[in-house]
Amino acid sequence: QVQLVESGGGLVQAGGSLRLSCAASLRPSISYAMGWFRQAPGKEREFVATISGGSAIIYHADTVKGRFTISRDNAANTVYLRMNSLQPEDTAVYYCAAKRGGPTVVTGEYDFWGQGTQVTVSS
Repeated sequence: QVQLVESGGGLVQAGGSLRLSCAASLRPSISYAMGWFRQAPGKEREFVATISGGSAIIYHADTVKGRFTISRDNAANTVYLRMNSLQPEDTAVYYCAAKRGGPTVVTGEYDFWGQGTQVTVSS
C-alpha cells in the first residue's frame, strides 16, 4: 500500500521560511512524478509544484515561482518543498501527491495523496 506522509508544517511569521518533507513508500520512486498542492479554507485545492521522477522536469505555480522550490531525493524516497518569503496568503493545508509517469499540474491525475500538513503564516 502506497503511503505519503508530509511533515514540516507549522506557524511562521510573514517573510519566514519552512521546508516541507514528504516521505513516500514508492518503489521504484523514480517511476513516479511528485507534486505539492495546497488548500486554503473555503477554496479549492490548487497546484503548487511538481517534479518528474528523475528531477529533469520541474514546474512551479506562478503564485510561488521564485519563492518556493520543489526537490526530491530518490535514495531517501523523499520529496521536499522549500518555502521562502512566506506570506499570509500562503496559509493552507499542503498536500503531497504521486502519480505514475510524467508530471502534471492537474490535481485529478494524481494517484496517491498524503494527509496534509498545515502551514499558517501570520502577518
